[in-house]
Amino acid sequence: MSDEPAHRLVSDEANHGRNFAVLWAISSVVLVALMIFVIGPHVPPGSMTNDTRAQHDVIVVLSTISMPVLALIWTFLVYAIVNFRARKGVVYEDGPALHANPGLQITWVAVTALMVLGLAAYGTIDLLTAAGKSGVGSGEGPNPLAKPANAGKALQVQVIGQQWFWSFRYPAYGGVETSTLEIPVNTDVEFHVTSLDVVHSFWAIELGVKADAVPGADNVAFVTAFRKGSFQIRCNELCGLWHGHMTSTGHVVAPSAFKQWIAAQETRYAPVTKQLPPYSTTYYPIPTRNG
Repeated sequence: MSDEPAHRLVSDEANHGRNFAVLWAISSVVLVALMIFVIGPHVPPGSMTNDTRAQHDVIVVLSTISMPVLALIWTFLVYAIVNFRARKGVVYEDGPALHANPGLQITWVAVTALMVLGLAAYGTIDLLTAAGKSGVGSGEGPNPLAKPANAGKALQVQVIGQQWFWSFRYPAYGGVETSTLEIPVNTDVEFHVTSLDVVHSFWAIELGVKADAVPGADNVAFVTAFRKGSFQIRCNELCGLWHGHMTSTGHVVAPSAFKQWIAAQETRYAPVTKQLPPYSTTYYPIPTRNG
């Protein structure tokens, strides 16, 4: 009779362990499936370019691998609330002392270490591979180390930030400066990002491009868009009172549509283009002698 409570305790522990493992497995499968097939395709920044495709894949992989861990936490929380809550009218006594479980501790450390190291290797390899294909979407100064294979033939577009709007200059088309950004699809584009006043940050979200716009500096970023569509442009550096309104919408269009558009811009802004300073990788506000 004296051994009955102990046997019952061991039996209860085994039942709880088995029940919890089954629930954890089911919730893990459900969450992983939701992440891959339902949420994954809609995870920003999409797949318009090599850079965004790589970012999207990394985010989905990281999120998918984390789902079983999330399921473990949620399942344990719900299971504990349902099965181990204090019930009305029941008098409880202290249970048996808890002891360390070296096997469980070693397994937990080993599994989490493998997850972290594996994901670090995956992210590093993916970054190097993407950079080798198309350059990188973050600015690397005037002489970037990572460039696409056809960098010498890339369409140059200068991105000029100022409080509180963006303008875009096309040196291959007479240096015309526009208030909207359009680029042709399946074409290497070389952004030259700079600023006229304070530090801004050019963030073309769906293109996967984010480069600081610094006065007197030329920050180069490459990108190639593989499908037509619109992309959001934001300033990602606090730049003053109306920073939140420093937004724009860019467009990836067919090469023929781009030629028509840029020709129309050259005609429309011809009087203004004559008044602009010659194209340069950087500019300084006028007058330059004040200060």
